[in-house]
Amino acid sequence: MYSRTTDDYQKMALSGIKAVIEPSFWLGQERTSYETLKDYWEYIITFEHNRAAEFGIDHYCAISINPKEANNKKFANDSLEIIEDFLVRDNVIALGEIGFDSMTKQEEDIFRKQLILADNLKIPIIIHTPHVNKLEGTKKTFEIIDELQIEQSRIILDHNNEETIELSLSYDVYSGITVYPNTKLSPFRAVNILKEFGTDKILINSSADWGVSDPLSVPKTALEMNSNGFSEKEIEKVLFLNPNTFFKQSKNYRSLE
Repeated sequence: MYSRTTDDYQKMALSGIKAVIEPSFWLGQERTSYETLKDYWEYIITFEHNRAAEFGIDHYCAISINPKEANNKKFANDSLEIIEDFLVRDNVIALGEIGFDSMTKQEEDIFRKQLILADNLKIPIIIHTPHVNKLEGTKKTFEIIDELQIEQSRIILDHNNEETIELSLSYDVYSGITVYPNTKLSPFRAVNILKEFGTDKILINSSADWGVSDPLSVPKTALEMNSNGFSEKEIEKVLFLNPNTFFKQSKNYRSLE
């Protein structure tokens, strides 16, 4: 929501959205200093939380060194020195998103360090699967999780598609499906995955950023599920109960139940 307008919050409220969880994302250009990341984290923890509240929406965030930012070694290491101070702040309910972008050794090093930190703090983790070589990147991600013995029930493995969903569901993680125009899944494709694999431990999310995107992707997926014969209980499970159950693992999350 850092890149969206208040009109989007108004539309989201009208669509029945009660809570937003905003992970740290790449802003579209390289940062010049870890100090700018501090400012960004502070912004989504405080200002964005207050902006959402004006429309009756609970705003939470996840804090991380994004995969694209991990390749700047000095920047990433400087950011690691301060990240724990932000992870314990009010409204921060996870570490994320982390993972791979270009599958570099530097990305892997920062990914491992953030996994260990979150596991030690016993907080939820949101993991990004890469856009390119997605299946290979997903397999590598799980190899690292297994090697480090990270608690899988506190992990969302996000941006699954038809190629990765079966692998993701074979683990004890929650499997995220991102509905986003052009580069990720349409509501139609997301619903076809649900038809084949069911609704257990699957989450639907959107990527509302500075590109062509839609902050109403989640309610639009609910409409698609309804038109494809899913019951109200099944829709509620995927869009509310599953994410609500997952994020209740954070002490900073205020359950909507």
